[in-house]
Amino acid sequence: MAKLFYKDKPIIGLDISNTGIKIMAIDTKRWLVLGYGSIDLEPMKVKEALEGDSTYLADNIKILIKEKLVGVLSGNHVVIGVPTARSFSRTFTLPVSAEKTLKDAVEIEVDQYIPIPASTLYIDYEIIERNKKEITVLMSAVSRVVIDNCVKAAEGAGLRVTLVEPGISAVGRLLGVTEDGHLPSVIVDIGPASTDIAVLVGGSIRVTGGLAIGGNTFTLDIAKKLNVTLENAHQLKVLNGLSAGPRQEKITNALDSSFERITAETRKVMRYYNERLDDDRKLEQLLVVGSGSNMPGIGEYFTNALVMPARVASPWQKLDFGKLPEPIKQFRSRYITVAGLASISPEKIWK
Repeated sequence: MAKLFYKDKPIIGLDISNTGIKIMAIDTKRWLVLGYGSIDLEPMKVKEALEGDSTYLADNIKILIKEKLVGVLSGNHVVIGVPTARSFSRTFTLPVSAEKTLKDAVEIEVDQYIPIPASTLYIDYEIIERNKKEITVLMSAVSRVVIDNCVKAAEGAGLRVTLVEPGISAVGRLLGVTEDGHLPSVIVDIGPASTDIAVLVGGSIRVTGGLAIGGNTFTLDIAKKLNVTLENAHQLKVLNGLSAGPRQEKITNALDSSFERITAETRKVMRYYNERLDDDRKLEQLLVVGSGSNMPGIGEYFTNALVMPARVASPWQKLDFGKLPEPIKQFRSRYITVAGLASISPEKIWK
């Protein structure tokens, strides 16, 4: 009965990250944004709330809905996106004959590749592809404490939780319908404090990785190497970036170490896909998203470093804000994850 009650209710996206919370409601039949908003948070307090019993998240969700919402929400049923860095997603193939014992195979995968006891995780999996010989299984696992605290925070703010998923899965859903997402793609999602990397094939995330480097790291790198204030460093980052100009060499040198680490992690994720998944679909493009993607020349950097066509994704042409004021240009990228969360149809949740 619960499914019948829920399945026609409109869905709101609620993106909880280490640096803030975003909310958005979309009429997916028209791709019309009904309401949206964001609130910045203190990372240490977010960590405490995700791991302990603080009401910090619930309190800020209430403030966001009451004071910082542009437009309206379509209800109170939410899909929550949790920080990708706190989740584990892997894809693996098995012989068709193993489908009968799939649960056991998933448990073996968890024990082998996830450095946290299975008893402390919520684990979910689904068969995303099959042929006569093999099935392809997507498995996701997230700490029980993190999920329970996110759900508790949402419910404490008067919301009803229908689904929880890693943020990168929501990004993949949005890019799948807006950015030639039918092509096998690498996603590099650069947030303020971390970068998430994933491979998107056939509409599903196949493997993820990440590291604790983000847009704030770039600002600090520039400030330190060029001996300028953080404010000046931020201006150099968003106005000059890596594009050709008199400051290009100095800024590129300042960012070299951080970008080399990001490209190394990206190669590692690509290598896993190419070697372990034994998939004949060659990766064809790299899409850069997130608040750290607003740096001139970043697409060209990845194109040269990874010898693959790369660009900053811009799914905004798909979203219609109607009469609502759109987020200012430098803040648009922060809403990509929550737009992906809000774009799931209720039928997909209850299929």
